[in-house]
Amino acid sequence: MATGIWVKAHIRQCITQNIPAYVLRKGAEAGATVILRINRLEQGCQVLSQARDMDGNLGWLAAFDGALVDDAQADAYIERAVQRDPDLWVVEVETRTGEHPFPGKVF
Repeated sequence: MATGIWVKAHIRQCITQNIPAYVLRKGAEAGATVILRINRLEQGCQVLSQARDMDGNLGWLAAFDGALVDDAQADAYIERAVQRDPDLWVVEVETRTGEHPFPGKVF
């Protein structure tokens, strides 16, 4: 499935679940990777990069060993990732609990 369509479908799921979600950066329409910036508001941000496991199942690699970081650290990480791969999509989800409808476990 095209990345753009996949992202838009999951943004709609966020909307139906009353979870604010935004596309911060559009990448390539097909074959691109997604970075999730989970904004847990006053707690900080978690950054997840889309990846696949050894069996090809979709999942997420947690930056900063899964720790919550401030906005500046999250933004700097994402900027470096975009410099390496300009086709990346970046999606921000605002949720205090960290829950979101994007499929896959965190590795």
